[in-house]
Amino acid sequence: MVLKIETGSDGRHLVLRLSGRLQSEHVEQLKAQMEGSRQKAILDLAEVRLIDREVVCFLGVCEAHGTELRNCSPYIRDWILKEKPIPE
Repeated sequence: MVLKIETGSDGRHLVLRLSGRLQSEHVEQLKAQMEGSRQKAILDLAEVRLIDREVVCFLGVCEAHGTELRNCSPYIRDWILKEKPIPE
């Protein structure tokens, strides 16, 4: 299973539809696509089946900086919440 990235736009946002297996080696590619756009990015995770810890941390940072995580499965959402650092 590989990662497939489909890019689109809803007129105001860059929409990256991800499907398959999202792993740490894909993080730099996603960052480049997000940073290379003038539009704010939305990550559509509806078809993501497997992820690793580094990706979970990346998604948490993205969300903290205003990126919408669309169609995020409950297990990914729960994992993101568990990985958030506890404020001191």
